[in-house]
Amino acid sequence: MKTVFNHIKGDKTIWAIVAILAIFSFMPVYSASTNLVYVVGSGSTLGYLVKHMVLLIMGFGIIYGVHKIPYRYFSGGSVLMLPIVFVLLIFTMMQGTTIGGANASRWIRIPFVGIGFQTSTLAGLVLMVYVARYLAKNKERPINFKESLLQLWLPVGAILMLILPANFSTTAIIFVMILMVTFIGGYPLKYLGLIVGVGIFMLAFFVLVAKAFPDAMPNRVQTWQSRIENFSDGDNKEAYQVEKAKIAIATGGPIGVGPGKSVQKNFLPQSSSDFIFAIIIEEYGLVGGVIIALIYFLLLFRIFVVIRKTTTIFGTLLVIGVGCPIIFQAIINMAVATNLFPVTGQTLPLISSGGTSIWMTCFALGMILSVSASKQETEEDILDDNPLDILHETI
Repeated sequence: MKTVFNHIKGDKTIWAIVAILAIFSFMPVYSASTNLVYVVGSGSTLGYLVKHMVLLIMGFGIIYGVHKIPYRYFSGGSVLMLPIVFVLLIFTMMQGTTIGGANASRWIRIPFVGIGFQTSTLAGLVLMVYVARYLAKNKERPINFKESLLQLWLPVGAILMLILPANFSTTAIIFVMILMVTFIGGYPLKYLGLIVGVGIFMLAFFVLVAKAFPDAMPNRVQTWQSRIENFSDGDNKEAYQVEKAKIAIATGGPIGVGPGKSVQKNFLPQSSSDFIFAIIIEEYGLVGGVIIALIYFLLLFRIFVVIRKTTTIFGTLLVIGVGCPIIFQAIINMAVATNLFPVTGQTLPLISSGGTSIWMTCFALGMILSVSASKQETEEDILDDNPLDILHETI
């Protein structure tokens, strides 16, 4: 056992939190997957559990491999990955498929393994690292707005516009996180206000185009509109998912009905992914729900501990950029399940079933652990790295 701990570096508390969330997820996923087996009519509960376990084991492999990489490589790597992500997003728009009955083409199938890959989650991760790199490179001189439009906001805007048609919630989360990182990174506030205005204008323009040409993007704007109306209109009939989630939470009470004894899992769509928090409260009660929330806040605290110990601006912005979205996504998932937020389709990190979400969360955690394990990196070493040199070293 000691030799295992000798091979893992970085913040040991983050490692423990990841392990706790992963192990805890087995029972809720096993329990909630009965909806897919008996209602949707596909697979078996044991099969879904084994698949989830395999994905988590692969996720731990990703964390281990990524945390061994000096984090200076992520800086140049983000430049290399941007065009790849751009092509993948275009391919997803053209060839994307629906997974689990979802109403948006967000996934592409990974050949030979049959697992859906949600390209927008990879795009968000790459964008965060790219933004951190740009801000760190320009820390010593005043930011030229026209120059930043080309070098920073053009790639960000292009990627977000490709994600938006199929996944508004992910687009919004990435945009908000980028605004937060740029603000912390010292990007002028007056320019950020202009960027927010442009973002709102582009969203409004997209909605108008989608309304004018409904056949081009069927059901997307209508889906957003109905979700917001169902959430905001007290007299409107509750969406079926939210109604069942509220019943599950009310049934759970203080200590829950017991592991595997949920009733609403048989009626609640996406019970093993988007609405798994409602099933957790039904089975483990308010106590279980609060403990899960506290674990995520402990993870946030440890992320800030890593930030405090980081010696470079790039490392600080990198940890903020890839770490905070994990917590933000968890808060949104829990808020949706408790009817504090409109339905968004965001999973609960490391607990919900789903390969892409687990892998990208693990990749982000690996980067955070790489930063926390590093003692000798300097700003010059990181920012002088040429992306082509990194590619050459990798090959």
